[in-house]
Amino acid sequence: MSVLAGATVAGLAACQPADGLNSASIAVTTDRVGTSALERNGVDVQWLSCTAGVDRGRAGAPTPSASARRIAEVDCTGKTGGGKDISLTGRVTQELGGRCVRGDLSAKEGGRSVFRANVLGNCDAAPTTGVVAPPPPAGGSGVRPTVTVTVTVTEGFRGK
Repeated sequence: MSVLAGATVAGLAACQPADGLNSASIAVTTDRVGTSALERNGVDVQWLSCTAGVDRGRAGAPTPSASARRIAEVDCTGKTGGGKDISLTGRVTQELGGRCVRGDLSAKEGGRSVFRANVLGNCDAAPTTGVVAPPPPAGGSGVRPTVTVTVTVTEGFRGK
């Protein structure tokens, strides 16, 4: 991950609303941990792009009470190295600082089910405070590949 993309993730986490879910951080985290989960399941991920919307379909509804569980709808699409379609969709009820998402998520490759999970990522990992780029290899040019993350933010009406 490039330093710029890492800074974006860290910046998005800092904007986490007090009432819980943030669609931008959910989209970025789901993209990252979803890609890792797909690859662990043998999918050659060429690219994956995720969008998330908190409380979609609840427009005009009263602001959720402190006891109400907020839900983010997640929709990720991508391609494998062989050109097959990838999808990762579902609902997220919790995102933990870029480490994991909890909810009900399903992944498919070319129409074939790859997995269904209620947790993606490592929720027990220590929180990170920032991204530090590793030094360039000895004698190398210092050029590293860059990862670009596309995030579409959609927030539901909160009734304030």
